[in-house]
Amino acid sequence: MAGAVVTALLVAGAAAAAVIFRPDRAIRVATGVVAHNLCVKVFISGLDPQTVFEEGNDRAGIRRLRYLLGYRLDATAKTVEASTFGFFRSRAAFHEGQGCIELHGSNPPYLLRSDLQALKVPKTPPLLPEIAGPRVVEPSDPALRAALDHAFEEPAAPPLRRTKAVVVVHDGRVIAERYAAGVSVDTPLLGFSMTKSVVNALIGILTQQGLVTPSMPAPIPEWRAASDPRREIEVEHLMRMTSGLALDETNSGFDPSSQMSLHDDMAGFAVRAKLIAPPGSRWHYSSATTQLLARIVRDAVGGPEQTLAFAWRELFSPLGMRHVTLEFDGVGTLQGSNWMLASARDWARFGLLYLNDGVVGGKRLLHEDWVDFCIAASPGSDYAAGFWTNRSEHPNAKGRIGLGIPHDAFFASGDLGQRVVILPSHNLVIVRLGDSVDPTGDIRGLGRLVSEVISATRP
Repeated sequence: MAGAVVTALLVAGAAAAAVIFRPDRAIRVATGVVAHNLCVKVFISGLDPQTVFEEGNDRAGIRRLRYLLGYRLDATAKTVEASTFGFFRSRAAFHEGQGCIELHGSNPPYLLRSDLQALKVPKTPPLLPEIAGPRVVEPSDPALRAALDHAFEEPAAPPLRRTKAVVVVHDGRVIAERYAAGVSVDTPLLGFSMTKSVVNALIGILTQQGLVTPSMPAPIPEWRAASDPRREIEVEHLMRMTSGLALDETNSGFDPSSQMSLHDDMAGFAVRAKLIAPPGSRWHYSSATTQLLARIVRDAVGGPEQTLAFAWRELFSPLGMRHVTLEFDGVGTLQGSNWMLASARDWARFGLLYLNDGVVGGKRLLHEDWVDFCIAASPGSDYAAGFWTNRSEHPNAKGRIGLGIPHDAFFASGDLGQRVVILPSHNLVIVRLGDSVDPTGDIRGLGRLVSEVISATRP
């Protein structure tokens, strides 16, 4: 009898845990990532689907399910479905001008009514001088060639590095670059969380134009009630991921930042989070807080179509960025935490905006103290505001300095080792894109690349 009672309690406990933790949602997060990743890399980057599938299944969080996962790709409809043995299906669809959208339920996603080709034609020439000609820039310096060799070489045993592109810009010109097979100077490549740094730039432009300021209370109507403690959250708190909201990211599939992707209105999901610490008192990485910033951008400029036009008019076209895809969620809000694609050279152009203190071609795009503000470390972290920084006493920053990445360096960073490293003391921007499943994003390889490039360009 006692054994039966214990068994019943265990079954009841397991059932309760399943209701609370919803493992089905965590699995759908995983299949959603697989479907979205395939959609983006096949229909936008033009990469081989089976290679993308196999490499994507090697990443943390997906690896445990790799033998259960399958996919179906419809090249005509430009859709991808991923599932585990046919269950927990997730679908993503490509739409021109909006990238790939994960489809949830029967409600169709909001589709932008924008003429993307017209937006890509600038009304005036780019402010940023051209950084390279049409051909791949082969380095003339043997030391630079060796640095690229090292960046692309694979270790004898996993984890593999899978470098797709490296671009080195010195004194405003590309001096060395290399691409993997199937990737060219024009191939849009996924930046993952480097998209957060682009949202930083959009907020910075709005600040320069007097429409938003970091110190203002976050303009989120749901938090405006006098009794709501979230009304104390400022834009800066969202930028620095110190909002105090229950939106911590662990990449487990169970955390709210991961499950945000299961919703058409991603910011609408994030905005309901409760406050668990006073704003500004606690740092924790959170993609969902950047998604709230994306909604602030949307509201400030007037809507989804206006967001896309604003990004091209005020940021991409002045920098001469030509091969960019911004993605939007199911209600037309920019996916600010992930999923922007750009060519490696375009990512380098973006880095030059920050290397040049927000000034391009004599015009100030970002507020005069914006870059210094955004690369100052947040308390207890090596994260700043949309960028990671070595200007910190955090052990991670000291570790990178020990690898040869200078103290004044800061960088945009995305999953699987996407990096735009900005080195003011050496007038360098170094871009590394790839699919490294090393837990650190191959930080040692990045340190070697940076230190070797510095040595090769030192007077």
